[in-house]
Amino acid sequence: MFVLRHRPFLQNARPRLSLLARLAAATVAGGLLAGCVAMDVASLAEAPQLSSKVKAEMSKKKMSPTSPVLVRIFKQESELEVWKVNASGQYALFKTYPMCRWSGKLGPKTKNGDRQAPEGFYHVSAGMLNPNSQYYVSFNLGYPNRLESALGYTGEALMVHGACSSSGCYAMTDQGVGEIYAIVQKALDGGQARFQVQAYPFRMTTENMAKHKGDPNMPFWRTLKEGYDAFAFTKRQPKVSVCGSRYVFNKEFVDGEPDDPLAQCPAVVGGSEGDLMAKIGAEQKKLDAAIATTTTVSSFAYMDGGMHPSFRTLLKQQGAKGLAARISRTKYPVSRPEAALADPYED
Repeated sequence: MFVLRHRPFLQNARPRLSLLARLAAATVAGGLLAGCVAMDVASLAEAPQLSSKVKAEMSKKKMSPTSPVLVRIFKQESELEVWKVNASGQYALFKTYPMCRWSGKLGPKTKNGDRQAPEGFYHVSAGMLNPNSQYYVSFNLGYPNRLESALGYTGEALMVHGACSSSGCYAMTDQGVGEIYAIVQKALDGGQARFQVQAYPFRMTTENMAKHKGDPNMPFWRTLKEGYDAFAFTKRQPKVSVCGSRYVFNKEFVDGEPDDPLAQCPAVVGGSEGDLMAKIGAEQKKLDAAIATTTTVSSFAYMDGGMHPSFRTLLKQQGAKGLAARISRTKYPVSRPEAALADPYED
């Protein structure tokens, strides 16, 4: 069980809270929050440090603590992956973290207050890390990005953070986010200017895509799958451009990067990624064939987000207050626990 395995990390990293900080945290936790706005609580926590255990795990996988990092998020599976560059110079999976809570439904975030956790490609720099978040520590995804802003999408302060409460964010528990935060901070300290976050509705296999063939988000998801496949085939971070009202991957443009995300894509320099484009094209044909032959389509009732099965088990056993006490140093309440108990994605 994730929580048990990481209990030593929690005990070692937990700072001593002053009475004032405890009262401030309780006040914040008791308020009604609009979205995942990360209001600072001064001196609530110190930024977590990379543990010797994590360093040893990296060493076994031929990864350096300062090597570049990349994050992938999957809503339906309620999982977050941390990838790092290893000795081969390519990204390799370091660890998969179970997600305690996300809100909304499958599909992109488009407006403030919709409770949607975002989907898309984001880039996080050191200035977007918050060591004094109300949710222990956090990092801002940077929603809305350039494409989302151009499309008129609204919202702010969409985070990956601790505890088990979400109104558009990805809540990883204090233990989980503490370890993730230490990993990405070390990579940024080591010279990586910013790390990429790829947020998906689900693992974008042909089978999963075909199950959702009637979903109105399918055109958008097909675009996300191009980036997903580019990473899967190369194990290198895809270069993300925006033009033609969509993401464009691994393209070099004759006159440099497009300025207008909504304008038609300019001419590209040909030949640099021909083999990769052929593989992605083959995946698109496989998807077309799968969609054409799929007769049953998954239809999920809106149940307000998801929760990893490991935490759902704890929620059933210990209740909302018991789970909150176990995974949040401020005992921050679990958001909408009744909805979390119902798994709309269970086959």
